[in-house]
Order: sequence, then structure tokens, then C-alpha cells
Amino acid sequence: MNSPAEIPYQSFIIIDRFSQVSVYMQISNQLINAIQRGFLPFGTKLPGTRTLSIILNVHRNTIVAVYDELLAQGWVESFPNKGTFIIGKDQNRDLEVKNFQKTHLENYPKTTGFSFKTSNILDNPFEHSECEYIFNDGIPDVRLTQVDQYSRNYSSIVKRKAHKIGQYNHDGSEFFKQNLSQYLNLSRGLPISKNNLLITRSTEMSIYIVSEILLSEGDTVIVGELSYFSVNMIFQRTGVKICSAPIDEDGINVDEVRRICEKQKIRMLYLTPHHHYPTTVTLSAARRLELLNLANEYGFIILEDDYDYDFHYDKSPILPLASADTKGMVIYIGSFGKSLAPGFRTGFIVAPENIMAEMRKYLGIIDRQGDILMEHVLGEMIAEGEISRYLKKSLKIYKERRDYFCFLLKENLDEYIDFIVPSGGLAIWTEWKIPVNLMKLSKQCVQDNLFIPKTLLYQNRKLTAMRLGFGNLSGNEMERGIEILSSNIKTILK
Repeated sequence: MNSPAEIPYQSFIIIDRFSQVSVYMQISNQLINAIQRGFLPFGTKLPGTRTLSIILNVHRNTIVAVYDELLAQGWVESFPNKGTFIIGKDQNRDLEVKNFQKTHLENYPKTTGFSFKTSNILDNPFEHSECEYIFNDGIPDVRLTQVDQYSRNYSSIVKRKAHKIGQYNHDGSEFFKQNLSQYLNLSRGLPISKNNLLITRSTEMSIYIVSEILLSEGDTVIVGELSYFSVNMIFQRTGVKICSAPIDEDGINVDEVRRICEKQKIRMLYLTPHHHYPTTVTLSAARRLELLNLANEYGFIILEDDYDYDFHYDKSPILPLASADTKGMVIYIGSFGKSLAPGFRTGFIVAPENIMAEMRKYLGIIDRQGDILMEHVLGEMIAEGEISRYLKKSLKIYKERRDYFCFLLKENLDEYIDFIVPSGGLAIWTEWKIPVNLMKLSKQCVQDNLFIPKTLLYQNRKLTAMRLGFGNLSGNEMERGIEILSSNIKTILK
């Protein structure tokens, strides 16, 4: 066996004196790493504590603590009058002194040593930019949320209501589900109990769970001719065939849905009826009833996604299809607390009890722990009326922003675009009167500090359009964003 002094410890043990990790743990972790990667073979005798402390220029007590840590974790064994040895069976194996400078222990492998499946379908379509001004597809403004107040409520409720937090199982807070079911009953006409609810982290998680249970490879799903890209990605990952039906000012074309059903077996129809994504049109009451009748006639599932039901300005929203479903053909998904701070939001699924049992199995696998404290806080906010009060205040602000954004579009871009003022939601659907290369326009706007993600651009032989969110923009930000957009359009057209 080579002498322990021949091992170049200084080359693979590097101490950061400014790290928050203690020196003895830094040394311990790097020695363990050396053992795992074969730099210190089994049976290697480590230097004495005094010797290693001199080599590494640390106090001897630090090395004593290091050896105690290695001993406690089972990496070494110590024998009186003999020394400390790496545990293993290769006691007669000579130490191979490797080139530690070229194989530094801090270099994590860049590639796996095994093969794995890749998916082009799930490529992330979202982009990031450092631009000061950003258009998105319609999200709330987190700056409007009273984070300090919510934090105080969170702390207060946890202290005062700790005994209720015990009412919990793996699919969420019973207290929250009870209050949310009552809230949905009153606000959306859904005559449900807590047994019809599944609490999830997001709309996308809800759709993923529904897809795993209800869709199989080869099934056919109908979506709007323009539809939400993330949902389409989930469907495609399942291996289904996607058919599209045209959208007009009253929502999805029911006659086309019927024609598709007459030609082939349809498993599911996916809808965003309150404000269709991306065009923002509302599915008319008459078409809602027609679709329910079609679902009963042809036996397909309606997956109703009410992603922004809470945001309506000019009139009361039309009640969900699920509120009129008597045959159990509708799965209803939505989000709760969307106008609150991001950490205070959650998703949910409403469905008949028999399928809920199966959904809870899947939720128990992908999100068994959940967020019991936050769910309880949301339940208290419903019970005490805080949600309704906050939503009323925020709707007033978002309505003002919608009106001002539409005014700016009309004032600056009227000769280039057409749009209809939406009755709700946080985005405007704009269709261009003249052909414009939207990707080129987006790239030019970035140079002027305005970012327009590619997911907002819709362009083919028949259509040139943009979905522009206004909810996250102040008046000054709207003005500057529209100014940059208008300036670059004129530059391109010249």
C-alpha cells in the first residue's frame, strides 16, 4: 500500500473560507466524494489528524471532527494504534494515484451514462427576457396584492386555528374543500359538496390528471381551431389525435362538432367557454345547451376549463356548462385565488364522486403532501368574506386597465388592427388588417426594450393576430408598450 502522505489531498480538497458551510463539513463531503469516485480506494489508510491538519492548513480539531463525521456515516473504521481506514474489502489493493487536477471533484458530469426517452412535444415554449416592458397572455398584476396583509393572516390563522389543521388527508384540507364547494355553489351555480372537489396546484396539473385517467393512445379530442398550447402539449403526450373546430363570435362552432362526431368516435371536447383562449370570445348560452345535448347523444366528455371565470366587468358571467349537466358528462376545472399573490393560488377539479376516487390516487402519487397551511388560509379567507372583498376591488382596477388599453390600441393602431372589447379576462385579441411578419416585429421591439413572447403570436395563411395581456400593466407601462409597438410597425411597413 502506498503511503497516505503520497496522496495529493490538497488537489481535491478545496476549502472556501467564505462559505456558509462549515470547514469540517466541506472537508468531510469532499473526502466522501473522493471515496465514491475511486480516488481513495477501499482499505486506504488516511493520514493522522495532525498530519492532515498540516497538509490542509486547518486546526487539528477540525480534522478530528472530520474523521468523527466519516465514522458516523460509515465511510471509515478506526483501529487503536493502527489508524483510520476506508471501509471495504480491497485491503491488498495498491492505491492508484490519479491526475486529480484534470478530474476535479467539483466537476459534475455533463451527460448521463445511460439512455433515456426525450420528448419534443414537451419542449418549453416559454421565453424569458430582461426587457423593461413585457406583453403576456393575460395574467394578474402581483403588485396589486397586499402581501403584508396576507402574511399576517397566514401567521394569525396558523396560530389561532392550529387544531383545525389536523382535518387533513392526502388530497387536501377538508376545511378548505368545504368552504370552496360552498363558494362555487354560490358564485358559479355548482350544486356540489366537498366530495366532488380535488385540490391541485394549477390548471395544468388538473388537466394532466384528467388526461391520465380519461384518455388513451388513439383517442380523439376536439379543441378550438386556436387553443391553449400547454393543454395541447398534455394531450399530445398522451398520444391522442387532436381535431379542431372553428371559433366565431359565439364560441366553438357546434355544427362542426356534430359533423366530426358523425364521422368518428370522439372521446373528449376541451373548452374554455367563459373567455375562449386565445380569442377571448364567450360561448353563448344556446351553444352551451347544444353541446350538452351532443355530449349526451354521442357520449363524449366535456372538459370545461374556466381559467379566468372571476374576471368579468360589464355583466354577470354565464354559468358554467357543469351547472346544467345532469348526466355527469362534464369535468370542470378552474383556478382559485388567481388575483392573489402567486403563493396563494390553487387549482381544482369538479367531477362526480365515482371518478374522484380515481383522481385522488393520481394526486397521491404526484403531490401527496400538498400545502395544508395555505389551503386552510384560503378556506378562512372564503369563510370571512375576504376573497369577495378583494376580488371586488381588483375587478374595478382591471376594468379601468382594460378600457385604457383598448383606448390606446384604438388611438395608436386603429389603421393596422381590429379588436373587440372583451367582457372579461385580462387580454385583448387583435387581428391585423395588413400582413405583418410578427416574428420580425417581435424581434425589433426587443431592441426598444419591449418583449412580445412568440406564444402570443398567431400567424398562418389565413390569420395574423396577437393576444395582448393588459392585467399586469400600469397606465404608464401600457403607454410605453403601445408606443414601441406602433413605432416598430411603421418602421417595418416602410
